[in-house]
Amino acid sequence: MRGVQIGILGIGLALAGFGVYMAQDYVSKTQAAMAAAQANNVGRPSHEVVQVLVAGRPLRYGEPIQVTDVRTIDWPANAVPPGAFLDTESLIPDPTRPRVALRAMEPMEPLLAVKVSEPGQPAGIAAMLTPGSRAFTIRVDQNSGISGTLRPSDTIDIYWTGRSENGEVTRLLSSSVRIIALDENADQDRSFNGVPRSITIEAEPEMIASLAQGQSTGRLSLSLVGLDDAAETGSIQVDARSLLGIEARVEQVTERCTVRTRRGSEVVMIEIPCTN
Repeated sequence: MRGVQIGILGIGLALAGFGVYMAQDYVSKTQAAMAAAQANNVGRPSHEVVQVLVAGRPLRYGEPIQVTDVRTIDWPANAVPPGAFLDTESLIPDPTRPRVALRAMEPMEPLLAVKVSEPGQPAGIAAMLTPGSRAFTIRVDQNSGISGTLRPSDTIDIYWTGRSENGEVTRLLSSSVRIIALDENADQDRSFNGVPRSITIEAEPEMIASLAQGQSTGRLSLSLVGLDDAAETGSIQVDARSLLGIEARVEQVTERCTVRTRRGSEVVMIEIPCTN
């Protein structure tokens, strides 16, 4: 009996020693792997961060932005959004002439140049214009081809219908034009249900001249463009013949040559072969 107990004790001691050996081997390998990883990272730049200004509270369209409305957070230096403000001096150079929010912003949302006005500038149509572009207002009614839920920042195609030398024609004047205001309201977070009385769009001066001429000589129709639609739209023109699939007839005129001859008191026209 004593021999059996001694045997069991010996087996237990052997298993315990093997376990200690395995644990030491695992720790050694782990330490070696960590040392190798640290050696591989030597000389590599660490992840740098910069301070970026974000909204400290919910900001709504037209609200002036004060120092107390913003805060700074760490942001990866290689992923700073274009137009971000890195310090309060650049965002608010003069507290008496604050910028205003041009669209709604939620807490912790980065403040970008496209989301705020220039210092001292109110939140109006002029603040929404891209440099080099102009605003143009188009009269709208139930026959303009557009209704439903609209908001500034939507894009539209503009068609002109009027009289030409070949009859009435409809032509695409401009495609993917950005709406900046509905009924003179430029709040991008305000949806408009139904048909607005007017739509203000942003376009280059040359296109503004075309739209003004089109509005005075015919009728402008609008077509809403999808949010993710980036397809190029070519020249489009439709008249009554192309709408109905009528091909224009070309009549061939055969040249006829004649000479006059007198028979007594009567003058007779005689057809002869043409020499040209």
